[in-house]
Amino acid sequence: MRAQFVLSEIGVGLRRNLTMTFAVIISVALSLALFGGALLMREQVSTMKDFWYDKVNVSLFLCNKADAADGTKCPKGAVTAQQKEQIKTDLEELDIVESVFYESTDEAFKRYKEEYGDTAIASVITPDQMQESFRVKLKDPEKYQVVATAFAGRDGVESVQDQRDTLQNLFDLMNGMNIAALCVMGLMLVIALMLIVNTVRVSAFSRRRETGIMRLVGASSFYIQMPFIMEAAFAGLLGGGVACVLLLVGRYFLIDHGIALAEKMQLVNFIGWDAVFAKLPLVLAIGLLMPAVAAFIALRKYLKV
Repeated sequence: MRAQFVLSEIGVGLRRNLTMTFAVIISVALSLALFGGALLMREQVSTMKDFWYDKVNVSLFLCNKADAADGTKCPKGAVTAQQKEQIKTDLEELDIVESVFYESTDEAFKRYKEEYGDTAIASVITPDQMQESFRVKLKDPEKYQVVATAFAGRDGVESVQDQRDTLQNLFDLMNGMNIAALCVMGLMLVIALMLIVNTVRVSAFSRRRETGIMRLVGASSFYIQMPFIMEAAFAGLLGGGVACVLLLVGRYFLIDHGIALAEKMQLVNFIGWDAVFAKLPLVLAIGLLMPAVAAFIALRKYLKV
């Protein structure tokens, strides 16, 4: 009997405040969709870092005759065969180094022609202008500074470059977008909470006669508050469900179909469906608990029971 009464009161409350309930559902859905999207964006950035950092190398460019003639980068002259051998040996002795690959000037010239052969400057570049280099693959790409400290400024070494720098701008952009999404989510969350509190207060005010009678006949505070809390929780759960649908549809159209980023950007390792499904229970749980807690707090002050 009590459960039937509570359920009937929930239906009455939802019908009386249909417009505000709909606004709560939309606000919760948008805020939670942004929340889930921000979580997925952060995981995407982490996945891309793991994917690309595993493939980038640290490059040690050696001094050539042109660098030596310049006098600023390599004041002690071009690299010698003995220096090259010593640099390679020292690199291979480092615990953080996984492998070392030597690229000659001819190999560097060939690679340059393959990548930039259509440009005007490529027609005037000669093999002797290219730099010999050691491409170093690290066990942990984050340990780049160890190599840079050990070899930068060393005789025969013109510069030490970390290829991660070429990717850092992309990751910074994605992290910026993630922060922007979190800020918008926070704003939408505040709006949703305000709507929930106002909806609960309006619903409680419209049924103040019923709650007064229940108070007089000895109904407990929790029993009086329960219909209002469950109304808010139900609306929040619907909003969470809509947010889950938005996340699934977004993943489907952005990556697999529609825009189809997976086909257009095949070098990017996108997050899979498992990552999306893993976030859905959290979105639903927040959608259910957040309005319920907000309603409970609002009712304790408003009903004073």
